[in-house]
Amino acid sequence: MYPQEYIEFLVHFHGDRDYFECHEILEEYWKKVDKNNKNSVLVGLILLAVSNYHHRRGNFSGAARTLKKSLMIIEQHNLDALGLSKEELLILLKARLTHIQERKEYLSMRLPIKDSSLIEACKKSCQQKGVNWCEKSDLSNDEIVHRHLLRDRSEVMIERAQAIKLRQKKGSE
Repeated sequence: MYPQEYIEFLVHFHGDRDYFECHEILEEYWKKVDKNNKNSVLVGLILLAVSNYHHRRGNFSGAARTLKKSLMIIEQHNLDALGLSKEELLILLKARLTHIQERKEYLSMRLPIKDSSLIEACKKSCQQKGVNWCEKSDLSNDEIVHRHLLRDRSEVMIERAQAIKLRQKKGSE
């Protein structure tokens, strides 16, 4: 009923709290199904994960900026197909935005999932991965908290270099 990538997003969001991985999984899925739509609800959820990642690291301006974008996108969509309560989510996100703007400490978030079968699928996946559903974020786990600093970026750098060469080639023609 739900795409596996969305379930994986929820498992990371509520399980190991690896918001960087949430972003990666959902972005890849979004690129496959709705790539050119910057207002896709998937982009709204990606930005929410990014906001949580920034907030947890104490980057309040980045967290607020991405959460505002997330809110603007999510407000435009019906979330029934994702098993989420739109009303509850909007209340939660607006409260979180105020929390961030007041520079308050990060707290783990629970998305308002209203479909019990989705919750069960997520819990089952968590169990298979050896993580607990809705566990609080482990703020001492640098591999998750500072993921972007520790990852291998060699592929990204190669792609960027190729894109620059291509632009330079087109510019010289």
